[in-house]
Amino acid sequence: MFEKVEEVLNFIRPNLQADGGDVELVGIEEDGTVKVRLKGACGCCPGAQMTLKAGIERILKEKVPEVKEVVGV
Repeated sequence: MFEKVEEVLNFIRPNLQADGGDVELVGIEEDGTVKVRLKGACGCCPGAQMTLKAGIERILKEKVPEVKEVVGV
């Protein structure tokens, strides 16, 4: 599952980098929770939580059904 999640994050990453941010995969829990760290401009952006839930989580759940939740650390 790690490789699938990393592949999807690599698909998402250029959009974040275009705005000066990035995302780092921190880990995946056995229950399907994916832990990520928003970096750069995304780390301090007021819309970071929306990017995390409405963007990253939504896309990961679509592409990798084993993903149950995405949380920022």
